[in-house]
Amino acid sequence: MLLRYKKAHEKIAMGLLSYMPGEKSVKKLLETMQQYETDEHAQLYLLKDQDDFIGVVGIELEDDAYTVKHLSVNPSYRGEGIGTMMVTKLQELFPHLDCKSTEQTERFMKKCMKKEGAD
Repeated sequence: MLLRYKKAHEKIAMGLLSYMPGEKSVKKLLETMQQYETDEHAQLYLLKDQDDFIGVVGIELEDDAYTVKHLSVNPSYRGEGIGTMMVTKLQELFPHLDCKSTEQTERFMKKCMKKEGAD
């Protein structure tokens, strides 16, 4: 289940974001969290599987698109299609918007789109 970020889940979100390159330092993680908490166009979602949060995806909304800025999966769950599932759930949440990626998320997003097209 993809859930919108709440302040109560800050440490969980920071832990999941720390798996992304460029998000390793506490200072950078705090800056990223601050952006998601204060910028109305930035939205962070956590993926919950039963009792565990296993993934995080952060987007920036625009008028006609959203950009996936952060996407990370707990290493214990990698290779199980969790990232692709999060991207699919975003497309279901925002069917009228185009999905874009950043330089950091582009490779993974292309991989997700290929998997989706194979179904």
